Amino acid sequence: MSFPRYPNYKDSGVEWLGEIPETWSPTRLRFLLRDGYEGMKIGPFGSQLTSEMLEECGEYKVYGQENIIANDFVRGSRYIGCEKYRELSVYEINPGDLLITMMGTSGRCDVAPTNIARGIMDSHLLRMRLTTAARTDFVRLLIDEAAYVGTQIQLAGKGSIMHGLNSSIVKNLLLLLPPIDEQTQIAAFLDRETAKIDELVVEQRRLMELLKEKRQAVISHAVTKGLNPDAPMKPSCVEWLGEVPAHWELNRIANVFREVGEPGTAKLPILSVSIHHGVSDKEIAEDELERKVTRSDDRSKYKQVSPGDLVYNMMRAWQGGFGTVTVMGMVSPAYVVARPLKMVKTAYIEHLLRTPQAIEQMRRHSRGVTDFRLRLYWDEFKNI
Repeated sequence: MSFPRYPNYKDSGVEWLGEIPETWSPTRLRFLLRDGYEGMKIGPFGSQLTSEMLEECGEYKVYGQENIIANDFVRGSRYIGCEKYRELSVYEINPGDLLITMMGTSGRCDVAPTNIARGIMDSHLLRMRLTTAARTDFVRLLIDEAAYVGTQIQLAGKGSIMHGLNSSIVKNLLLLLPPIDEQTQIAAFLDRETAKIDELVVEQRRLMELLKEKRQAVISHAVTKGLNPDAPMKPSCVEWLGEVPAHWELNRIANVFREVGEPGTAKLPILSVSIHHGVSDKEIAEDELERKVTRSDDRSKYKQVSPGDLVYNMMRAWQGGFGTVTVMGMVSPAYVVARPLKMVKTAYIEHLLRTPQAIEQMRRHSRGVTDFRLRLYWDEFKNI
């Protein structure tokens, strides 16, 4: 999307901002805050809830940074009766207040909507109330832009944006303000356009899920029913398979594969097995490995694998942690390596094992007290 240029520009006087429209002004946030107590407060270290407030309210909601990150003021923790807050110092949230996270994902903020329940904020939030010189929703757009805030934090020598903000940093943020009517137009334009984009994102995600389901259905049908819709069928006598083409052979895995455990050599790459992508075709760098995956420096402990082997992770087979080997290499000693006993396309067997019905069989044959401790041993796997 392209935008027309403004008639006239001027030097902002700020190196990283460069030229700006002539009617715009760089302004520190501290000059936009209301005077005194109302301007900026960090919860919960403020004035205590009064007896009148306790008597008035039947309940409060406590809003934290997770509500801001999720853009969700509805999910505040609800407390019936405020007696537990009698000794606490808290701040009420009013409609139109600007709240910003102070920890972790700094720079995320939102405006309290007009329909929020009575609210108080937790200690990870900073509350701001602005003068009429700036629209709260426009200022939110600026502060919510992580790169915009992060640049200023780094220039100030305060480190990474992920280290958290404080009231001093926030007060000194440089905001680029158009006239108030233009702030209104820009905020309305962005609300409208981003809403359209958000709708497209939701639609695309829904389409992707449907395509994933269709992909799995095509694979499942092909490996269990074949490609010829007119082929005569026969009962497989296996509940999870149902009918299969009459000319197909049924066998236990033990009649098609044998377990092997050849020691690896130092020259071979260590291959990884992913629940999403199967067996890698090269050694994966340490920083690219899946979380919690570690390697031993002693390569003699690894198992050698050859093209056509079927490899599975005993603890994650029921989640899809297996695949077909395509290159010479080594895998973890904790993995099971199965080598074909006869002419068979291992990639076909992998597709078959990735069907929901087969995954359920591997889960049923795994041993363990809980899902996270299930192990599929060869003696159980070979009987599928």
